[in-house]
Amino acid sequence: MGKEKMTKLEKQWVLYDVGNSAFVMLVSTIIPIYFKNMATASGISAANSTAYLSYAISISTILVALLGPVCGAAADNKGFKKPLFTAFMMIGVIACAAMGIPKTWLAFLVVFVIAKVGFSGSLIFYDSMLVDVTTDERMDEVSSHGYAWGYIGSCIPFVGSLILVLMSDRIGISAAMAMMLAFGITAIWWVAVTIPLLLNYKQNYYAETKVSVKETVVRLGNIFSELKANKKVLLFLISFFFYIDGVYTIIEMSTAYGKDVGIGDSSMLLALLLTQVVAFPCSILFGKLARRFESEKLILVCIGAYFLIALFALQLDTAWKFWFLATCVGVFQGAIQALSRSYYAKIIPKEKASEYFGVFDIFGKGASFLGTMLMGISTQLFHTSKAGVVMIAALFVLGFVTFCLQGRQAQKGAQTQSVNPAQQKLQTQNL
Repeated sequence: MGKEKMTKLEKQWVLYDVGNSAFVMLVSTIIPIYFKNMATASGISAANSTAYLSYAISISTILVALLGPVCGAAADNKGFKKPLFTAFMMIGVIACAAMGIPKTWLAFLVVFVIAKVGFSGSLIFYDSMLVDVTTDERMDEVSSHGYAWGYIGSCIPFVGSLILVLMSDRIGISAAMAMMLAFGITAIWWVAVTIPLLLNYKQNYYAETKVSVKETVVRLGNIFSELKANKKVLLFLISFFFYIDGVYTIIEMSTAYGKDVGIGDSSMLLALLLTQVVAFPCSILFGKLARRFESEKLILVCIGAYFLIALFALQLDTAWKFWFLATCVGVFQGAIQALSRSYYAKIIPKEKASEYFGVFDIFGKGASFLGTMLMGISTQLFHTSKAGVVMIAALFVLGFVTFCLQGRQAQKGAQTQSVNPAQQKLQTQNL
C-alpha cells in the first residue's frame, strides 16, 4: 500500500480471508481425494465419482446464487450485514466440523453441500464489507492482501491436517479419525480468526430506509433495470461469469482431475501446498502493480494466462507437470479474484454494495455451477475428465472477449462525459 500501513480494520477484514481460505484449501485438496476414495470403496467408477462431486458443488453454488441477491439486498439495511454474515459463516463452520461424521458417500456430499452454502453465502457480505473498511484508492491492494494472506495463512491448518492424514498410521490413529480431526482443525481455525472482524466491523454504507422482504425483491428488480442502463457493469458481470467459471472449477476440481489422470495423492497435496505459497507473494505483487497499471489490463493478463493453463492441463500425465501447473495457477489465482472483487467494488454504488454483490454472486456462483456441471456431464459422456477441460478453456476465451467489450464501453462512457460539459456550455450560450 505504498508507504501507508494497513489500518487495524483492514487487517481484521483480511483475517477472514485467512480463515475461510483454510476451508477452500480443504475443498480443493483433501476433500476430493477423501470423497473419491470413499466412492471407490462403494464400487463407483472414477469418472462417476468426479461427476457426482461436480454435481454436489453445482447444487451448492446454485443455492447460493438464488439466496445471494435477496440476502444481499436485506444486508443493505442498517445493522443487517454483520448478523447475516455471522449466520452464514457459522453454518459453514459447523458443517465443516461435521463432515467427518458421515460414513457413506451420499451422506458426506449432503453435509459438504451445506458447508459450501455457508461458506459461499458468507462471502456475499464479506466482499461487500470492502466498501466499509477501506477507500477506493486502497481497494485493489487491500483486496489483494486478503487473498494473499488467505493463501499463506491457510497453509497453517492445512499442514497440520496433512500431517494427520498422511501419517495417521505412524501417529497411531485411523484414517477416519485423522479426517475428523482435519475437519475440526479447519473449522476451529476458520471461526477463531474471524472473531476480530466480528468485534470491530461497523456498516458505514446502508439504505436510508428499512426495506421489507417484498421491497427487497422489488429493489432487486430495480438493480437489474439499472444494469441494463449501466453497460459497463453489465458487461463486466457477463465477462466475470465466463472467466471466473474456469477459475473456480480449476480450484475445486484440480485434485479430482489429477487423480483421474494418475497423479499420486501425496504428490498432488504437496503441489497444491506449493500453489498457496506461490500465490501469497504474487497476489501482493499484482496489488502493487495495480498502482502503476490499469486493473483492467491486469485482469486481461490473468484471463489469458488461465487459458494457457487450461490448454496445458489437457496433456497432464506426470507428477512434474502437475507441479508446474500448480505453480502457474498460484501466480494468477489470487490476482484474478482480488482484482475482480476490487474493480467491481469501485464501479458500483456504495450504498447498494450488498445488493450489487448479491448480483455479483449470481454471476460468480452461477458460473461455478455451469463449470462444474459441464465438467461432470462431459466427463460422463466422453469417459474422460479432459473433455471438461476443453469446455473450461473455451469459457476463458469468451470471458476475455467480453471483458474487452466492457473496456470499450467504459471508454465510450468517458468520452461522453468529457463532451457533455462543452455541449451544455454551448447550449447555455445559445439561450
